[in-house]
Amino acid sequence: MFIDRIKVYVEAGDGGNGCVSFRREKYVPRGGPNGGNGGKGGDIVIIASSDL
Repeated sequence: MFIDRIKVYVEAGDGGNGCVSFRREKYVPRGGPNGGNGGKGGDIVIIASSDL
């Protein structure tokens, strides 16, 4: 039986820079900002298989 070892370095996304936009509604003359912060980034999923 062989046992293999590897080191895998992975990095998920950082979520981006967000959005620069301003709230616009008919009855709100100077709405404030409504952009987001870009989110939390992506996830990394690793699934092992013994069939290799």
